[in-house]
Amino acid sequence: MSESSLPPGYRFYPTEEELVSFYLRNKLQGARDEIHTVIPVVNIYDYNPWDLPQLAGEYSRSDPEQWFFFIPRQDREARGGRPTRLTAEGYWKATGSPGCVYSVNNRIVGGKRTMVFYRGRAPNGRKTEWKMNEYRAIEEEASASSIANNTANLKLHQEFSLCRVYKRAKCVRAFDRRPTSSGPAITAAAFQPSPPQAAYFNLQGPSTSQQITAAPAGDNQRSSSSSGGDLDSSLDFPPYAFSWDEFDELHCLLGNAQ
Repeated sequence: MSESSLPPGYRFYPTEEELVSFYLRNKLQGARDEIHTVIPVVNIYDYNPWDLPQLAGEYSRSDPEQWFFFIPRQDREARGGRPTRLTAEGYWKATGSPGCVYSVNNRIVGGKRTMVFYRGRAPNGRKTEWKMNEYRAIEEEASASSIANNTANLKLHQEFSLCRVYKRAKCVRAFDRRPTSSGPAITAAAFQPSPPQAAYFNLQGPSTSQQITAAPAGDNQRSSSSSGGDLDSSLDFPPYAFSWDEFDELHCLLGNAQ
């Protein structure tokens, strides 16, 4: 079944365990030739990251967020050297510490590391939004306790690695879309309370004698310059210019707090 024949909402979205235990391990074993229609073999260092989506597999080529590739081992790496991660317009740089990929029964099935693409040449490269997770399969599964989070003890297959190239998302819930600047214009008026609510919140603004003044340091109660007035009647909500950017930032903070 081709990607174009899939119903809306269906996409290639594997877990890390599936990437390592099924796709990468089958590639290393030379099994399932049809796997290349899903994840092709590409030396990604021959291309800049923005050129890679069009080279992705049949089921992720039109994905706007992530793309998967098998990377063959470089000749210099096979001779014991370090791999070259330079492209025509930049380079990939490892960030953070290498980690492990775990199965559902808490067994270690592979290792992973994260890289960021920099435009230009080191040490003056400019960090971009492009990132990559590189996965390698281990020769045999190990328990988490036997490795003790020391990835140096992992015996990894080197013939092929599997990478997930993606753009750094502004929000962890990337599927929760928000209109862009090219969408229909939405003004603050669309989010103003109805007349009864507006009367309650006093959106027109009270008189200056009713506005809330700052409470003294150490005082947990808000004070009002109005004498004996109700606190609700002294609330002042000035007109607010709605911004989708601020809305997305708040949405991300709330999502991360859950």
